[in-house]
Amino acid sequence: MNIIGISSHYHDAAAALIADGYIIAAAQEERFTRKKGDSSFPIHSIDYCLKEAGLKLTDIDAFVFYDKPFLKFERLIETYFYLAPSGFISFIKSIPSWLKEKLFLKNEIKKHLKAYNSNFNWKKTKILFSSHHLSHAASAFFVSNFNNSAILTIDGVGEWATATIALGQDNQITTLLEMRFPNSVGLLYSSFTYFLGFEVNNGEYKVMGLAPYAEEGEEQVICYKRIITDNIVEIFDDGSIQLNPFYFKYTSSLKMVHEKRFELLFGIKKRRTNDAILKVHYCLAKALQLVLEDVVMKMALYAKQTTGSNNLCLAGGVALNCVANGKLFESKLFDNIYIQPAAGDAGGAIGAALSAHHIHYHFPRKYNASFDLMSDCKLGPSFTLLIIENALKRSNLSYKKLSEYELIQITNDMLINGNIIGWFQGRMEFGPRALGSRSIIANPLLPNTLSDLNIKVKKREGFRPFAPIMLKEEFERLFGQKHDSIYMLFVHKLLPKYRIKATSYEDDLYKTVNQVRSVLPAITHVDYSSRIQTVTESSNKLIYQLLVEFKKRTGFGVLVNTSFNIKDEPIVCTPEDAINCFLNTNIDVLIIENFLIIK
Repeated sequence: MNIIGISSHYHDAAAALIADGYIIAAAQEERFTRKKGDSSFPIHSIDYCLKEAGLKLTDIDAFVFYDKPFLKFERLIETYFYLAPSGFISFIKSIPSWLKEKLFLKNEIKKHLKAYNSNFNWKKTKILFSSHHLSHAASAFFVSNFNNSAILTIDGVGEWATATIALGQDNQITTLLEMRFPNSVGLLYSSFTYFLGFEVNNGEYKVMGLAPYAEEGEEQVICYKRIITDNIVEIFDDGSIQLNPFYFKYTSSLKMVHEKRFELLFGIKKRRTNDAILKVHYCLAKALQLVLEDVVMKMALYAKQTTGSNNLCLAGGVALNCVANGKLFESKLFDNIYIQPAAGDAGGAIGAALSAHHIHYHFPRKYNASFDLMSDCKLGPSFTLLIIENALKRSNLSYKKLSEYELIQITNDMLINGNIIGWFQGRMEFGPRALGSRSIIANPLLPNTLSDLNIKVKKREGFRPFAPIMLKEEFERLFGQKHDSIYMLFVHKLLPKYRIKATSYEDDLYKTVNQVRSVLPAITHVDYSSRIQTVTESSNKLIYQLLVEFKKRTGFGVLVNTSFNIKDEPIVCTPEDAINCFLNTNIDVLIIENFLIIK
């Protein structure tokens, strides 16, 4: 049974191929088109999946779309009708795309695949539709090693649902509770993302990174949190929420909030994209983050009470809030927590295919002796040495081919000397995180690494932190944690003995961020936290060897790991993408497989 799951037409289009219950390939469309967050039909991703598996379109038994467009359209129409005439302009702008492609997606899928292969016919292949939150739930539960689990999905909105609590048992998922539009934790967070001057669906992680610049006990934070909970959102004991529609416009407009009403309530102007970030902004971000954490903890507790399970699976865009994830883990509410690494809409492609395989076709679950069925997220394309060498020759770059031993030694030489390295190995990762296949790596011991990466290489906001990749044993040594964190989805704080007291500059974010506050300054955020990725020899042999050698030389088996891209561009996919990024940034060294290129 070969099934391809599809997500598209909203944001983060992707395709995933499931063969007999195993994930063979998965990729986001943006990696091929080079359009960040590309929402178009993922024909390039489908093409890749077929080629990776050596299959033709005729070998596919079913295509499964990750949500149900008619239900989503029903929500749209009902909302506009209820709010009429206030949403008329937004309605007029959105309806043409619905009538042209979104509503009749079965025909749209057929059209694209017919264009891909004109000889393809539909006598054998089915087109199925999974509900949005079932796709999220399936993407986490069916790849986990849990035979039963509470499943919590939280995002902006699917068809009607904005959050669900479900019970997963063997090859079945039963939805027990559902929170519905317009009440949405994801849209609440996105509304503040907009008010703080960041892009919706793209800047939420920036708000999360901004929040630690304020202390939880600060008077301004306490004040803002009280304003939010007294005026904007009512939080119930089960984690469900009621938003005050007086402050929001996303139900009837292309804007998220009533700006003037927000400004009067908080006493600050909406921040524009290029405005300075002031203390009031990170105090507001902190207050919002605390509200989100409160909601997630209450939802998780109610999920445990409702299902009786000691396991929890998480998915949906809010599951990428790794600060909340870390606090949930440290609460020890559940014995085991599994978070889908591609928790957003892209991961819905995997969930849609798996839900069809296990629920529609009733095939039994697959389990994995190591960790999960995500194959360390290495589900994208890889490239032969011949293809890579030809790309280097076309670019007129001087390069050297190294043995594995030479590669480890020379890379460590470069890291210790402060070089920033573009690291390109094996299959590309699926999901938003670079996990050692399409990464930029650097020395975390050097104080200037953080600013060099942010300003000179990534060309992004200087307040944003970088994550460490580390040997699993270093996780316990430095952070006191023993659990797996192979997908960089948990934030924890460095143990006190490794911290250095730093100066905080009230209204100067950039002076604050560049303070040395630990023995590993480049990966220590202002509150001594880090978003951790752990590595074992079985999960990534080459990175593991690199870290072992770095520890021999420095005493720490830790490196900075950030995605191989610059601001507003997707993570690199091909050797050509890597070369272009290398040539157009201040990356010092490029390593593609065992080819070494020094700038």
